[in-house]
Amino acid sequence: MQVEETEISGVVLLTPRRFSDDRGYFSEVWNRRVLADHGIDMDFVQDNHSLSHRKGTVRGLHYQSPPYAQAKLVRCGVGAVWDVAVDVRAGSETFGKWVGAELSADNGRQILVPAGFLHGFVTLSEEAEVIYKCSDFYAPEADGSVLWNSPALNIAWPIEGEAQLSAKDAGAPDFADWTSPFTMEAV
Repeated sequence: MQVEETEISGVVLLTPRRFSDDRGYFSEVWNRRVLADHGIDMDFVQDNHSLSHRKGTVRGLHYQSPPYAQAKLVRCGVGAVWDVAVDVRAGSETFGKWVGAELSADNGRQILVPAGFLHGFVTLSEEAEVIYKCSDFYAPEADGSVLWNSPALNIAWPIEGEAQLSAKDAGAPDFADWTSPFTMEAV
């Protein structure tokens, strides 16, 4: 597995090896021992799967606040998405900074989003399935979101036309008006 550090400590891009033949391919997308050898040692307790039917669908920026904060390992099983992680750990040198990467069924890349980060993606294809592992169970009382296109974050979303949003995401607070529940010490 190829492990690539990003400019934000803790956010890692993973590209599993693919073993291909005329039938298709096989890929091992998670191996605790291999990742532990790269300093990534976490338990995942829940797998999620989302399907988006339209190009330009935005899901995010989401988080789950402490004590239910979640790390996520995200990949795209069908189609393509542009995935974003935003550091919102108060006291972090990279607070408010973001990393984006294209994840697709073709490139097989995954992004590891640590606890203490906002997470979101936009679909780059008409059909896109996103599959991700979470390090904690979903807790509705800890669920939150921040406006995906906040001017304070200045995320360069690759969207042509109008973004397709849920009511929750369209009504999320702007980053400039939001107080992070995360600190460097608590994640």
